[in-house]
Amino acid sequence: MAAQSFSQRHGNEVTALLTLLAGLALLLVVHRGLRGRAGKLTGAFGADHISPQTDTRLRFLRRATEATIIVVTIALAVAQVTTLDRLASTVLASSAIAAAIVGFAARQVLANGMAGIVLAITQPIRIGDVVTFEGETGVVEDLSLTYTWLRTGSDARLIIPNERLAAGVLRNDSIRSAVVALEVSLWLSPEDDEAAALAAVRALEEVRDARIAEITHEGMRILVAGPPVAPTDRLAREGDLRAEALRALRQAGCRAPRGESSSTL
Repeated sequence: MAAQSFSQRHGNEVTALLTLLAGLALLLVVHRGLRGRAGKLTGAFGADHISPQTDTRLRFLRRATEATIIVVTIALAVAQVTTLDRLASTVLASSAIAAAIVGFAARQVLANGMAGIVLAITQPIRIGDVVTFEGETGVVEDLSLTYTWLRTGSDARLIIPNERLAAGVLRNDSIRSAVVALEVSLWLSPEDDEAAALAAVRALEEVRDARIAEITHEGMRILVAGPPVAPTDRLAREGDLRAEALRALRQAGCRAPRGESSSTL
């Protein structure tokens, strides 16, 4: 009788607890299964032989599946608790106001999640790509449901919301081509001889082309192009090319305009 009475009084709570435990067990199984699948691919082909597309999709699939299991499990568990019926009725009675408040509060999170799904499907960026976004260049280290992680040249981490990344314009040096051309810009004073400056820069061994890209009242911008290099070497090689071109311009008697850095990109 006591057992039957306990079952009648707390049966729904026990069911909710069992649902949570089952969801946790399923989450662990899925997590280990997908991690094991990724480990087998790494062992079979080597970490360097797994394509960025496959690596990105595996990570996103694992996280999306885990998030779905968590949401469904919590929803099923809450549905078993009858003591929340009165609260649920109150919330439903004012559903329009509640939906507006929750939607406004979660807009950024939901937008980042949807943008993460779009990025994982279309893949304008992938794990390991060298990208430039809003003046910051780095390697895509991770692509989660809501944020993308970039590792910069100084080994710092740049965390970008996926909504901002999906709506912005970015440069991807690793997609479609195995190499990327070098390009740096140097500023000259308006009084400088542009012909002598171009001749000095073009005489450098690493320079493939040099031309006037822009003329303003403050000075002239010279665009210097170098040989194609691997995307991971672009930043270092651009720094070397910029330093060599700047040295050649100074030897030719050229100088940067006031208030401007001659190494400005």
